[in-house]
Amino acid sequence: QVQLVESGGGLVQPGGSLRLSCAASGSIFSINNMAWYRQAPGKGRELVARFTSGGSTNYADSVKGRFTISGDNAKSTVYLQMDDLKPEDTAVYYCNLRHGVGLSTTYWGRGTQVTVSS
Repeated sequence: QVQLVESGGGLVQPGGSLRLSCAASGSIFSINNMAWYRQAPGKGRELVARFTSGGSTNYADSVKGRFTISGDNAKSTVYLQMDDLKPEDTAVYYCNLRHGVGLSTTYWGRGTQVTVSS
C-alpha cells in the first residue's frame, strides 16, 4: 500500500521560486517511476516533469529550463524545483507513481496548490 503526500506549494510572485516535495509512504521500487503533473482550473491534467527509463529527465516545453525534477531514493521522495515562475504556472501540482507488476498500478497524491500572482 502506497500513499503520496505533496507539500511546498503556496503563493509566489512572478519570477519567484518554489520547491515541491512528494513523499511516498510504504514500499516503492524506485523514485524513477514518479513524476509531476499539474492541473489548472478548467483544464486537463498535464505532465510537467518525469524521469525517463534511461535515467534522464523530461519536461514539458512550457517549463523547460525553469523546472528541475530530482529525488532521493533513500527517503522515497521526489522534488520539483520551480524557478522563474509565471502566472501560467498556477495550478494544483500532483505527484504520480507507477507501481506494481509491470508498473501497472498508478497512485496520485492529493495535490498542492501553486499560485503565481503579483
